[in-house]
Amino acid sequence: MAGGNFMHRVISYVVNEVLVNGLANSPAFQRFAVRTSRRIEDISNIAEKKKRELAEQLKDISKNMDSFKNQ
Repeated sequence: MAGGNFMHRVISYVVNEVLVNGLANSPAFQRFAVRTSRRIEDISNIAEKKKRELAEQLKDISKNMDSFKNQ
């Protein structure tokens, strides 16, 4: 049974090497990777901006509620 496991690991390693090298040397995949990375960065920046805006709105609501209670 150990021989089958060894063969599986060898085949897996060879396929992985071929796949990784093929993708690493592929201009189309590199363009895809760069576009995807930029898009994820853009989405992260938008999410961070929205998070700050929401926190500011919640802070304003809290201040308004406190001033309402004090009247």
